[in-house]
Amino acid sequence: MLVSTLNNRRLAALATACLLSVALPALPAWAQKTKTKDAAPAQSSTSEADSAAASEPEFTIDIPTIDATGSSLDEQTLRDIFSGNVVDHAETLASLTASSITIPQINVTGSSTIDDEKTEINVTFSDIVLSDVTDGTAASVTLGGVTTDSEEVNAAFGAISASNFDIGGVLALYGLVDGGGQTELETIYTDFAFEGGTVTSPEVNCTIGAAETAEFKARPLNYSFADIMALSEALDDSEGETPDPEVTGDALRMYVDLLTAFETSPVSFDGFDCSGVDDEDRAIAFSIAGMSMDGMRPGYYPAYTIDGLDITMEDDGSVSVGSVTFKGMDLSGPIATIQSAPAAIDETWFNDNARLLVPAFEGFSFSDVAVDVPDPEAPSERIVGSIGAFDLTLGEYLNGLPTSISTTASNIVADIPADTQDEQLAQLQALGVTSLDLGFALKASWNEAEDQIDLTEFSVSGADLATVKLAGTIANATEALFGLDTDAALAAAMGMAIANLNLDVTDQGLSDIILASVAAEQGSDPATMRPVFAGLAEGTIVGVLAGAAEAQKVGAAINSFVSGKAKQLNIEMVAKEQPGLSFADFAAAESMPAVLIGKVTINATAK
Repeated sequence: MLVSTLNNRRLAALATACLLSVALPALPAWAQKTKTKDAAPAQSSTSEADSAAASEPEFTIDIPTIDATGSSLDEQTLRDIFSGNVVDHAETLASLTASSITIPQINVTGSSTIDDEKTEINVTFSDIVLSDVTDGTAASVTLGGVTTDSEEVNAAFGAISASNFDIGGVLALYGLVDGGGQTELETIYTDFAFEGGTVTSPEVNCTIGAAETAEFKARPLNYSFADIMALSEALDDSEGETPDPEVTGDALRMYVDLLTAFETSPVSFDGFDCSGVDDEDRAIAFSIAGMSMDGMRPGYYPAYTIDGLDITMEDDGSVSVGSVTFKGMDLSGPIATIQSAPAAIDETWFNDNARLLVPAFEGFSFSDVAVDVPDPEAPSERIVGSIGAFDLTLGEYLNGLPTSISTTASNIVADIPADTQDEQLAQLQALGVTSLDLGFALKASWNEAEDQIDLTEFSVSGADLATVKLAGTIANATEALFGLDTDAALAAAMGMAIANLNLDVTDQGLSDIILASVAAEQGSDPATMRPVFAGLAEGTIVGVLAGAAEAQKVGAAINSFVSGKAKQLNIEMVAKEQPGLSFADFAAAESMPAVLIGKVTINATAK
């Protein structure tokens, strides 16, 4: 009987919380002047004795007045509903009609005891108004404000409002009333708005901005509250152990049901601004200027963008990001996999379907990043740098793998540490380069029709140094490369071949820096050294390509580039036989590089 009572209370509380989270997200369960406390079960083990150290929360809720005009429900029933007893009155609530229902104030006092330490909190909800309610739909719902008061945190939030709030739709959503066979998404509310507020504590003070969205749609879930509670308890009972495969299967299907039951308009949030102190009493400030989220739709998690992220710590450092976007995520693939799964889902099934459970994440991007923080490996040094922009775009997923990828970065600026141990950085430093402004790009996609991978660009650039770009085609890239059979995928990878490559090098000052350093060592000048190096480079290339018809032309292009007559060098290599140069060809070239010369056509130009 005790278990049944506890479950009924949990069910009622959860029903009320879900109802109000959809209607007015800031509201907890409403209740009248009531005090509840569950009886503690008999202790029969050490673990139960430990859990008893945390008492059940107690709540005292006071509703001074309810003003209901033209209401189909009397005041006592409304009090019971606002007390949290939504379940017992769901049918009548779904058809509620009223000119207006006004509750000027609800005062909630809560307390809980953990390890003999009692915590109390007072929450006040002000000016709750439901207007023009017809057959369970309110033309408007407003909450004038919410304040909380406790020893640890105080908060004050402004008005929350929504229009066309379908009370019956919310109740049907969670299975508290019959949905009438509804399978399509229908409007639950429109014009949601939140005015923002403040949160204060001894450690931090925050100002919270406003938020709004135009519409929220939903359909009844396929799992009732009773089903959800039963699954929740079954999973709790298996804590620390492998859950029963049938419970796991039901839980996953319930999760899929949730992912396909909602749709929203885009959401905007004006951000927050917080300041306070850390554990060492150092001043810290963190804020975001705003956030926006695209509309959610069934089986698709939307993209969202955070603007103006800033974190600053006194005498320590700062990190700022102008904008960061997490792109959308298509969940239709994993959803379909779970929907077609057997009733019992065990570890073997997860292993066999791991790739198919990967969502199609579309990537992320950020811009205007600035970092100034201590170096964790050298506390006396600092990491100072910035990134102008970065973007990762993934698409055209096949069996959990993206077949299209594009990533770019620009203005990656950082100083070279004076005592760097990196050999390449030390060489640049020796040439007089004290800071770097770098960029890179990788763009490639699988061409299914041609069974090839098109490498559009793989490039690295350094401002005032050089830009190197590589493009090409990788042939024999069959669908097996992305298949679920790992052995077949490996065999497909080994069967790929390079059909063509195009290398483009642009000198933006790197050769001047190198020649200036070499000339200084030789007691000469760069103008004298250039033709010498150009001649050596041409001779070397002609020697390597000996016997190739293109040797002289390629050598001449190299000479023109090294001598400084041309700033851009382009070298194109095309395999003479299809599909192209294989792994076996490159393996043979490790001992005899000249093997590749007769298998390709090489062309070079300089300008």
